[in-house]
Amino acid sequence: MSVRVLLAATVFSVLLNMSPLFAADQPPQALLTPQTGKDGAPMVVVQAGSFPMGVPHGDRDGGRDEYPRHDVFVDTFFIDKFEVTNGRYLEFVKATGHRVPQNSKNPTRNLWQGDTISDSLADRPVINVDWFDAEAYCAWAGKRLPTEAEWEKAAKGTADRRFPWGNVEPTLKHLNFNQQWVGEKTLMPVGSYELGKSPFGAYDMAGNVWEWVNDWYDARYYEKSPAKNPKGPDTGTKKVIRGAGWQNETPTVRIFTRVDSDPTIRNESTGFRCALDAK
Repeated sequence: MSVRVLLAATVFSVLLNMSPLFAADQPPQALLTPQTGKDGAPMVVVQAGSFPMGVPHGDRDGGRDEYPRHDVFVDTFFIDKFEVTNGRYLEFVKATGHRVPQNSKNPTRNLWQGDTISDSLADRPVINVDWFDAEAYCAWAGKRLPTEAEWEKAAKGTADRRFPWGNVEPTLKHLNFNQQWVGEKTLMPVGSYELGKSPFGAYDMAGNVWEWVNDWYDARYYEKSPAKNPKGPDTGTKKVIRGAGWQNETPTVRIFTRVDSDPTIRNESTGFRCALDAK
């Protein structure tokens, strides 16, 4: 055997036996063209396959509802590249007559002036919307809210990682977090953190605002979750929010953090993004 052939065979063998974590750290090249809904928001493709959901092996800082780590298969889907912005939400309100985002418990946290917004607010994520508002917007756009499993896969990729960008501790170069409320500038324009995007190319999956997902909350759901396309409990009293927001500190901006929330609450820290089935 020639030296050239032997070298080629050796390289192929190394690649074939590469660490699964390294091989899975980046998703496969997307073969589908990303779709858009009526809102025109850019979306990214999340290819079908399995991923590890929940607290990674060896980590000890997860909540009881984030265990056990379990492999989940999710069919191919699309998810918004960015959180839904005030500008896009305004178009929805104008088209449908839907109520405007409003914080009834703390009016000082309202950012809209009636049914209008400032130019500087247009590219920042919408807040003061409840789960039903988010569901209505996604339906109008021809999309839907992502399931909790879809959301986590879009944020994590196919390898165990603590944050969308990997395992490096978060900094202000990765996300908008650990802030105090100062009005609209508390929120950053979507897509501001190139270093913080997920392996699938979704931005702000950690920080900026919490995000509604479709699932009802069950603290023990991971113990009985289906292995393929889990959609959460059939019923419940609270919905799941994911991703952490502008006020959160490092421990809660991890990908696998789960929080339950009253689906009728509208506050200054929660927004959403939409998903779409691949056809």
